[in-house]
Amino acid sequence: MGQKIKSGQYFAALRANRDNPTAALILEDGSVFTGYGFGAATSNVGEICFNTSMTGYQEILTDPSYAGQIITFTFPHIGNVGANDQDFETITPAALGLIVRQAVTNPASWRATSDLDSWLKTHNLPGISGIDTRALTRRIRDLGAPRGALCCAPDGNIDIDALKAQAAAWPGLKNMDLAVDVTCDNPHDWHQGSWQMDKSAHLETPSKYKVVAMDFGCKHNILRSLEDAGCAVHVVPANATADEIMALQPDGVFLSNGPGDPAATAAYAGPQIAKLIDQNMPVFGICIGHQLMALALGAKTHKMDRGHRGANHPVKDLATGKIEITSQNHGFVVDPDSLPAELEVSHISLFDKSVEGLRHTSKPAFCVQYHPESSPGPHDSRYLFERFTDLMEKTRA
Repeated sequence: MGQKIKSGQYFAALRANRDNPTAALILEDGSVFTGYGFGAATSNVGEICFNTSMTGYQEILTDPSYAGQIITFTFPHIGNVGANDQDFETITPAALGLIVRQAVTNPASWRATSDLDSWLKTHNLPGISGIDTRALTRRIRDLGAPRGALCCAPDGNIDIDALKAQAAAWPGLKNMDLAVDVTCDNPHDWHQGSWQMDKSAHLETPSKYKVVAMDFGCKHNILRSLEDAGCAVHVVPANATADEIMALQPDGVFLSNGPGDPAATAAYAGPQIAKLIDQNMPVFGICIGHQLMALALGAKTHKMDRGHRGANHPVKDLATGKIEITSQNHGFVVDPDSLPAELEVSHISLFDKSVEGLRHTSKPAFCVQYHPESSPGPHDSRYLFERFTDLMEKTRA
């Protein structure tokens, strides 16, 4: 169980962490943050990012898009609702660890089946608490997401120099194809709608459309949302070919979210996506699926300094003028100056004007950078799944 700290003892605990640390975070520039370790007694190296969501830490930690990353939570109360059996976004978490301000406490939720500390141990994930996450977040915001090493050592045996070397040697996410690490091993059908809290069961919706989902690291709630929209979903690995997909005779193809550099994944997925679009197959992409669709048609992507990760990002639909509050998790973005003539921008971020959505001008294909399925986050953009089914209906007609 995580360390329990009563009111008035927090800064004393910070001093104890400084003098007798059981965990450390080392950045590539040599910066050292020491604190109290929880979760698995292990160390991992990856990119240090931050997420501003106030809820859904279990969904965030199990989002495959966080492969290669260690997550800093800006909200202080992480672990307060424990962990449960419904809020998974993948079977095995792909994140490398977590960084929090306050020590993890006992869960206070009727849904909890485990405390967070035990859940992290089960999945071999290290955590560190008791550090100044605001200072770390400002550092990421101002200087970009650094490479870093996180070590949880209950015995206090922490080799700072070795961790510094590991952080400096890690190559970074650029040019890294991580979809191959998180995609499914074999094609399979998906049979599960959204969880209905009042009925303690999953929503059951009659299937009207057959959709093939290309799994680049797909969140379960995306598949649930497709099921809710009346889609019979068949999931295929990231390296599936257009011919294999077309042989299944789907009504549409979905391009999932996922981790890593989209340009690296597009080396093999891009030509297949381009072929599907060329054959007038309705296509809907989310997150890296959005980036892969753009790359497949000739656009370029680049790495962002800090990325977008949180559940309060405003996005504008340029066709309707509607403002959506969205859930986001991405560190790469489509370059608007590289877009081919057949792609037009449909949505933009009101934070930095970056591209948040694209549509094909003559083919039944569109994509968004953000997460309309949320989990966690607002439901403002759930209509996009209906837009996909409408597109399939028109194409079928």
